[in-house]
Amino acid sequence: MEKFRANGKFLLTGEYLVLQGALALALPLKLGQSLEVNTLNINNGVIHWDAFTPKGFWFSAMLNKSDLTVRASDDMGKAEMLSKIFQVIKSLNPNILQEDCDYSFTTHLEFDKEWGLGSSSTLISCLSQWANVNPYEVLRQTMGGSGYDIACATASTPILYRLEIGNPIVEETDFKPEFSDKLFFVYQNHKQSSGKEVKSFKERLKTNDFSREIREISVMSDVLSGPCLAGFDDFCAIMERHEEIMGNCLGQSPLKNQFKDFQGVIKSLGAWGGDFFLAATKLPETEVRRYFEEKGLTTVFRFDEMVI
Repeated sequence: MEKFRANGKFLLTGEYLVLQGALALALPLKLGQSLEVNTLNINNGVIHWDAFTPKGFWFSAMLNKSDLTVRASDDMGKAEMLSKIFQVIKSLNPNILQEDCDYSFTTHLEFDKEWGLGSSSTLISCLSQWANVNPYEVLRQTMGGSGYDIACATASTPILYRLEIGNPIVEETDFKPEFSDKLFFVYQNHKQSSGKEVKSFKERLKTNDFSREIREISVMSDVLSGPCLAGFDDFCAIMERHEEIMGNCLGQSPLKNQFKDFQGVIKSLGAWGGDFFLAATKLPETEVRRYFEEKGLTTVFRFDEMVI
């Protein structure tokens, strides 16, 4: 048996603009996904795939080992994407799946699949580790995206991430704020389609390159990760300005407008409109949880519960 694992992710700064070269601050998470690979004592030309979440069985598929097409599945959409990922990996490393046997792949997601913490990026990372191929290239040929989530998948600290002529530049950083007890991650109870939101953002790029915004966001990422960050109030001011900038870029209202009576700052994470957001506040944890529970948002994590 071979075992592999990848971390989930949060993007604290640079959402959308990271695609255009902005410096982003990304946070690898304690929750992720694991992969187990076994060879079987039979040779029917089959790859068996079984996926599990914390709630139990998720989906299964059988792929033909010869051409990596789908033989059977209880979710053809997921199975076709899995087939595509395998085909790309095989093209990058033709030496995989050469033994005269069937293979069994089993994944265990450590978080709710609706949370948007990187079920796809952790899958690509795990399979790329197994096949010893470049995960950024697998991502490029399958789902696309900036690749910050791929960087987080194997990172052991928060990272600064940017694209330079399309190539990922990753730098480890020591983002462990002394006020982390004032930072919370809250789930909005619905998953957002990152692909759909990115497509909409790219339409806006046709009339504005956002060069000024990219520079300002990059400076924010740098300040947050370095010794220039003065403290909690400074952090909150940066988060508020970041929301203002991205709201203008996206033509959307900042999320805080939905929580106007909240005593603190609300910062979107990743694609606007879904998944998790950051709540920064001086309120005690019990009051934070009570406030959001009254809004129907019961999934709340402390910073140190989530971030590596």
